[in-house]
Amino acid sequence: LRLPHLFCILTGVLQRMSFTFLCKKVPPLGPMPNEDIDTKNLESLKKYGSYTRYFKQAEEAKNKPVWWKTYKGYMDIADPEHGAEKVDIGLPYVRSRKIKEVRERRQMLKDNKKNAELERAFRLRTFKISLDRVQEAWENDDRPRHVKRLAEHYGVFRDLFPMAYFLPQVTLRICYSQENSSQVYYGNQLTPTEVASAPHISFSAEEGSLWTLLLTCPDEHLLDNEAEYVHWLVGNIPGGAVQAGEELCHYLPPFPARGTGFHRYIYVLFKQDGPINFQDDARPSPCHSLVDRTFKTVDFYRKHQDSMTPAGLAFFQSQWDESVTNTFHNMLNMREPVFEFIRPPVYHPPQVKYPHRQPLRYLDRYRDGKEHTYGIY
Repeated sequence: LRLPHLFCILTGVLQRMSFTFLCKKVPPLGPMPNEDIDTKNLESLKKYGSYTRYFKQAEEAKNKPVWWKTYKGYMDIADPEHGAEKVDIGLPYVRSRKIKEVRERRQMLKDNKKNAELERAFRLRTFKISLDRVQEAWENDDRPRHVKRLAEHYGVFRDLFPMAYFLPQVTLRICYSQENSSQVYYGNQLTPTEVASAPHISFSAEEGSLWTLLLTCPDEHLLDNEAEYVHWLVGNIPGGAVQAGEELCHYLPPFPARGTGFHRYIYVLFKQDGPINFQDDARPSPCHSLVDRTFKTVDFYRKHQDSMTPAGLAFFQSQWDESVTNTFHNMLNMREPVFEFIRPPVYHPPQVKYPHRQPLRYLDRYRDGKEHTYGIY
């Protein structure tokens, strides 16, 4: 045999040997999942009978330790906080039993079917639903869970209370105008002009209770992405009278910088267990220094977590308008920062002397000068 033929034969033999070595079956390190199930006789398997029994056994199998590394195991190494359970730091939520609600709803349906006037109004299409009653029913039953979902959607808990959440059980009614046209809900948009002055706030509170109200913005800080600016802080509020509380930091209008898009402005209501000494949290009045207004909600809560509990939540979004310039110049006494996106120059490949298969206006992209004065082909 010639040398090239011999080399090809040896190469083929080595490839087959390596393929055989790689395909050699290695016994598993432990039992494989569901290896005890007879796949040829599935009818003999025990039936679950109900979804509850299936879900219970599935949870047991999920929590059972295994010898192989799961996806969660890989993620725990890369991110120790992955999959960590969030802590509920709110007030205990007591909801009426579902059986009782179903019984009341069935009884209401029976009463409505027996009501002749109600049937006549439906038939003549003159029946009117009271929106106030619908709002009241929503606030009493499903509002806390819906507001919590909205807060999670907008990243409120993620930025204010990392690895924690709460159910906003106290309804905050915040209005910036007399006509109730500029109300704060849960993510609605308001302009800085509409929220230039302190709003009127009301909420249901027991007699003799004390509260703390906070207005903060996690998107506004000009130097630290992890910090916030406190816009309003009132402590030791008796009952629902915000104006009678101890103003620790006076109201500052929102000032979203130009070119930074929408910012979130979040109201958080804390319920106090008793009077709290806020001497270390008070700012000088008036406070027009952004350094003094640098704030972190999680640090403030950790400092007073034994004496207060978050109970209410409301937030709105706002972006730049002309009133922000006045806030920077007259209130904060500083130049207004403006953020603009600088587009990079358009890339053109190096010019060639004899372009082939190029458009007729190939030389236009390499022209020097200002505005083009030549014709369009």
